[in-house]
Amino acid sequence: MRIEREHAAAMIIDFQEKLVPAIAGHEELMERVRILLKGLKALRIPMVVTQQNTKGLGMSAPDIWEASGVEDYQDKMDFSGLSVAEPFIRGKRYILVCGMEAHCCVLQTVIDLAAAGYVPVLITDCIGSRKAADLKMAVERARQEGAVLTTYEAILFELLKTAETPLCKEILRLVK
Repeated sequence: MRIEREHAAAMIIDFQEKLVPAIAGHEELMERVRILLKGLKALRIPMVVTQQNTKGLGMSAPDIWEASGVEDYQDKMDFSGLSVAEPFIRGKRYILVCGMEAHCCVLQTVIDLAAAGYVPVLITDCIGSRKAADLKMAVERARQEGAVLTTYEAILFELLKTAETPLCKEILRLVK
């Protein structure tokens, strides 16, 4: 199955400033996420940013706003982000998912996306958890629940589809 740009949207889940420092390998994770979001923005993939209990956990990291170009967030109390994101992803088939924590909010979102008839596409190198075992198990469970697994670079080139576009140079510049 090819993931096509016109049928895709993205969910950026809970990259909140208070949570990021607790995530294993957070500096490298955030660099990969920045590249992914800049690429999705260049490809004009609709994106929605969720925040878990914003009042308690604060705002998304500034890098998220800058890289994505998204200007607002969807606050949620449920761990799954589907209910707050659905108005932004309705009409799309493939929902690209990145975020934290992988074993909680990301996984529950993936499960609900699949149950609602979407094809969740988990960007496995753009998710994080505090513990490596939780991250590993989240990816395995997402696979069991029907998620398509990929990486940020692979999905950017799949959405690009061809080198015969000016966007190709922009994507190449981002991933190098």
